[in-house]
Amino acid sequence: MKPTLILVLFLVFFSGRLAAQTKSIHEQKFIPIGGIEQWVTISGEDKTNPVILFLHGGPGSSMSQYDDAIYGYWKKDFVLVYWDQRGAGRTFGRNAPAKVTEDYWIENPLTVERMTADGIELSEYLVKHLGNRKITIIGTSWGSVLGASMALKRPDLFTAYIGHSQVVNGEAGFRRAFETVSRLAQAAKDQESISKLVALGPPPYDDARKSGQLMRIVKKYERENSTPAPVSWWKVRSEYDNEKDANDRYNGDDYSFLHYAGHKAMGIKSMEVGIDFMTNGFQYKIPVYFIQGEEDILTAKEVTKAYFDKVKAPEKEFVLVPGAAHGHNQAVIDAQYKAVRKALKR
Repeated sequence: MKPTLILVLFLVFFSGRLAAQTKSIHEQKFIPIGGIEQWVTISGEDKTNPVILFLHGGPGSSMSQYDDAIYGYWKKDFVLVYWDQRGAGRTFGRNAPAKVTEDYWIENPLTVERMTADGIELSEYLVKHLGNRKITIIGTSWGSVLGASMALKRPDLFTAYIGHSQVVNGEAGFRRAFETVSRLAQAAKDQESISKLVALGPPPYDDARKSGQLMRIVKKYERENSTPAPVSWWKVRSEYDNEKDANDRYNGDDYSFLHYAGHKAMGIKSMEVGIDFMTNGFQYKIPVYFIQGEEDILTAKEVTKAYFDKVKAPEKEFVLVPGAAHGHNQAVIDAQYKAVRKALKR
C-alpha cells in the first residue's frame, strides 16, 4: 500500500474517532444543588440526543452504580442523567459526617418540598448545560413523588413525565398493601407472615422499623407473583465497588427510609404522610405516562388507575405491564422506552 494512501486512511480513521469523541458525553461530578454538593452522572453517545432524567426510588436507593446494566443500551438514542438524591449514595457520603449518629438523622430532616426543589434546580442546570433542551423525567416509586411534583410545579422544564410504580397517596397505599398481603397470607396459610402482620397491626405506624417489616412481607409476595429482573442488573460497576461507596449507599438508604416512614421516638416526621396527589395533583401541562406493574402490591393498579382517570394532560396513557410488580424487569424497561419514544414524537 502506498504511503499516501496509508496516510489518508489514518486521517479518516482518526478524524472519525475524534468526531465520535466530540459528539459523546460522559460526565461524573458533584454539582451544587440546594446548598450542598450532589452527585450527578451524564452519559450518551451523542450529546445532542434527547435528555432523560432518572429519579430513583427508595428514597435512598441510588441507581448510578447500575446504569450500564439496566439502561446502558439507551445511550445510543438518549443522554442519560442519574442523580444520587439528597440522602442517597455518593451525595449522602459527601455531606454526612464520617460517623453517622442519631443526632445527624434528627438534625438533617428530609422533606418532599426540599427534594422537589433540588430536582427542579438540577433540571434548570441540565437545561442550560446541555443546550437549552427540555428534559423527559422517568420517576420510579419514591422517584414518582418527586417526578410528579416537579412536573406539576415547573412544566416549562420538561417534555413529558413518565411515572413508574406511581405513588398516589402514601398512607392510603400502605394501608391497602397491608390488607392485600393479609389476604394473600391467609389464602396461602402462611402462618409466619400472618403472625407478623397480626403483631404489626394495620398502618400508619410511628416506628420506621414496623414499616420496614411490612415492606419485607410485601416484597415477598410480589416476588412470588412476578417475573424478576436478571441478577446481572444489580452488579455494581467497578468504580462503585468499594467499601466507602457501599457504606454510603447502606447508610443513606437507612437515613432516607427513616425520614420517609417517620419515627416518633426521635421526633422524625414522615414524608409519606403528606403525599396525596388525589387531592392536588391533577392538572399537568405536559404529557403523562404511567407504567404500572400488574402484580404491584405497594402501589396497586387500582389506585394508580383511579388517579390516572382524573389526570388532565395534553396526552396521557396508562400502561399495565403483566408479570411486573413494584420494581424493574425487562418488560417495564421496554414499556418505559416506548413511552419515551411516544412522548418525543409529539
